[in-house]
Amino acid sequence: MERTLSIIKPDAVSKNLIGEIIRRLEENNLKVVAAKMLHLSKKEAEEFYAIHQEKVFFDSLTSFMSSGPILVMALEGENAIARNRIIMGATNPAEAAPGTIRKEFGSSIERNTVHGSDSPETATFEISYFFKENEIYHY
Repeated sequence: MERTLSIIKPDAVSKNLIGEIIRRLEENNLKVVAAKMLHLSKKEAEEFYAIHQEKVFFDSLTSFMSSGPILVMALEGENAIARNRIIMGATNPAEAAPGTIRKEFGSSIERNTVHGSDSPETATFEISYFFKENEIYHY
């Protein structure tokens, strides 16, 4: 079993899409093994997205991610990282496949409703950023 991090971003939380997004994850055999709702400070968003600090969109991204509540989840399942990325769709909603979360609910590259880890190494860092090991349910 593999784990990945999923974030329901402020735009999706404000549109009351939490239940719909979790439903889609669960019906694709991803189990929520940890979850918490939080409101990141700008500093926390900058720490989390530090890998992008040299990119032109860094300030805008971290401002957006600290603009409202988010739901962070650790997901578990076979090929969880790849499976979650397929369910989410391409980063740019305009390029995402029909039926994906980003295609149906995203409005821009930044306001694309969800975040997901892109590799096992990233997943390990991202999950540990938000969760202690004793906060993760083990089946």
